[in-house]
Amino acid sequence: MCGIGGMLGSPDLSIGHRMNALQAHRGPDGNDVWSDDNVMLAHTRLAIVDIEGSHQPLLGPDGTTLVVNGEIYNHLDLKRLLPPYPYTTMGDSETILALHRSNQAKTSSPLTAQDHANWIGKMEGMYALALWDSNEKQLILARDPLGIKPLVKTMVEGSLIFSSEVKGLRADERHIPELDTLALSARVAWEYPLDATTLLKGVHQVRPGTVETWMLDETGHAIMTGIATIENQALTPDSAWDPSSQAPILLDSFITSVQQRLMADVPVGIVLSGGLDSSLVAAVANEAAQRAEQPVPACWTVAEDEHNPDWIAAERVAQHFDLEHHQHILDPEAFHQSLPDLVWHGEDLDVTVLFFQPLFKTMAQKVKVGLCGQGADELHAGYPRYRNIPMYQQEIQRRIMALPTSDSERLMNGPLNTDDGWFQSTHQPAEHLGSLQSCLEFEMNHGQLSNFQLRLVDRHSMAHSLEVRVPFLGGPHRRQAAQLPMDWRLPDSLEEKAALRAAADLTGLPKDIVRRPKMPAGRATSPTMLSNFLNEHRDVTAQLMTRYKPLAKSLAGQEELALGLGLFEALHIMDGGRYKKVGSVDDLLTEVMN
Repeated sequence: MCGIGGMLGSPDLSIGHRMNALQAHRGPDGNDVWSDDNVMLAHTRLAIVDIEGSHQPLLGPDGTTLVVNGEIYNHLDLKRLLPPYPYTTMGDSETILALHRSNQAKTSSPLTAQDHANWIGKMEGMYALALWDSNEKQLILARDPLGIKPLVKTMVEGSLIFSSEVKGLRADERHIPELDTLALSARVAWEYPLDATTLLKGVHQVRPGTVETWMLDETGHAIMTGIATIENQALTPDSAWDPSSQAPILLDSFITSVQQRLMADVPVGIVLSGGLDSSLVAAVANEAAQRAEQPVPACWTVAEDEHNPDWIAAERVAQHFDLEHHQHILDPEAFHQSLPDLVWHGEDLDVTVLFFQPLFKTMAQKVKVGLCGQGADELHAGYPRYRNIPMYQQEIQRRIMALPTSDSERLMNGPLNTDDGWFQSTHQPAEHLGSLQSCLEFEMNHGQLSNFQLRLVDRHSMAHSLEVRVPFLGGPHRRQAAQLPMDWRLPDSLEEKAALRAAADLTGLPKDIVRRPKMPAGRATSPTMLSNFLNEHRDVTAQLMTRYKPLAKSLAGQEELALGLGLFEALHIMDGGRYKKVGSVDDLLTEVMN
């Protein structure tokens, strides 16, 4: 795990070193920069596998250079299948160079984006990578199928610059961050950034499950020469599902995904909230560890007090399975102390998920890898809004129509341009929220999963040099879950995630844990602290709502986003966002409003 960065066109080593400094939290175990006349690649490392080796950038024997952020869980299987390759490390990353070389050897022509998608699709893992082929003068950018690992990019005077986080782009002083008002409007309306947009103008993401190829034109400017899909997220529900015969298969697919994600030469832990999803990770930990021949992970829980329902549920789960359990009570001043860190690292408007920062900080004192339950709600229809999709559609429609007219018209009627980070020309709620299946597919492919849930986990864990893995999104479980009938995700007469609960029943989890309803993570973990903080800042929130008046009607019911937007502006826009500002929430917001 690490932070990566780079530059195609007029490469500058000093920019690479600044990228590494801006992303040092992602990799404190080493950093390096490599360049030739065309490209620069930067890497800062968090050593998880092959601790002493596997330093990056990795150089291949045939003019290839690689930086990658992530883990390839099936690298040993791939090595057995690939032609002989002169490996110089014991890690998983070098397998990417071996795969590329094997496929390049099959043709005398440069590989197309689709050719690259074919060989990259053989990898089971989470990754964002940049591979430079000096013979073909081709740069390959790719991101894992779900977008677990981030990769953002922008153009500066003909050069392509890219990095793991938007902070890294600011290593080039010519890049001046500016709010993208349309992307911001979409974020407010839909509750997450859409498609490949970020909140910054001209800064876009490499789409999850996508390969891009880039070259330099005759003027030395970077141009995209191809784009191809590695994997699209589509549900293929069967007509029926028998829990007596198929729940064991669903459970086994999940145990296999957990087993794969125990691959590490460092200690691994479990994020245990007490909800069904994280509890299921804990429930299979012993069997998965036995299969992987790894130590059984310990668990970590945070909450605002010992009477919190999540705290109590997590305690029951850990005791039931005799797991080592680390518990941490949040500091009463946590929101005041940590909220600037949350927005700085999160690169978004969230303020309700404050517990992530102290949770991951505490875990990182003991382990370098964590397992969490993210992704289960998107696969198994766990969010309460799925029970009344027409009402959800109406609320998104209301927010869009309350936006400034120019923004609402573009979101509803287009044109939304792919060059600006959009995947399609319009985003009408009726297009995407017509059924449970279309809603789930939209949220997996257009931002709820990659731009919200997975971004939260990645940014806030890596803020403390902790790698967090998401077994629910592992290939074995993902493929099984895709086939579940809709009425086994969200039956009319039963609780949500019915098939997953049937699988969980087989683990011996206490029945009341298996039947626990879905709770919003931030509000469930620290409800009183959050409520008190928002009440204390009611006046400043009202001032911010005036500052952001064009968005005020759409922000109704989610006014806390105004606080997040104020902090985002203070930390990421003012003074070019080139350094992490030190100051209290009130000081930072005062600076914005003056």
